[in-house]
Amino acid sequence: QVQLVESGGGLVQAGGSLRLSCAASGRTFSNYAMSWFRQAPGKEREFVAAISRSAISTAYEDSVKGRFTISRDNAKNTLYLQMNNLKAEDTADYYCAATVRITGVTMNPSVYDYWGQGTQVTVSS
Repeated sequence: QVQLVESGGGLVQAGGSLRLSCAASGRTFSNYAMSWFRQAPGKEREFVAAISRSAISTAYEDSVKGRFTISRDNAKNTLYLQMNNLKAEDTADYYCAATVRITGVTMNPSVYDYWGQGTQVTVSS
């Protein structure tokens, strides 16, 4: 089992940047495909970005392409989400998730077995 702890959220003005981190512990981090999801108030959780075990493959939700970058450092057991040119509609709680079931990427939340507690991102317009 892996434990996930997100950090890096906060309040930022539209057009600004934030970098989220997800620290993993408990198992070999490089065995897990990872992703970021988000949930805005009153809305369902939605996929943001995913990265394969070796970081060779990535995937993004259309609205964040070109603005967000997912990356991982397997030596540091950490997943990142660099968010640039933030918009008010990016306001949400952001969650990292992990799975050993795949080596590549998937947008399907049901594939991910482990979730962090979330970090809040608020973008003011």
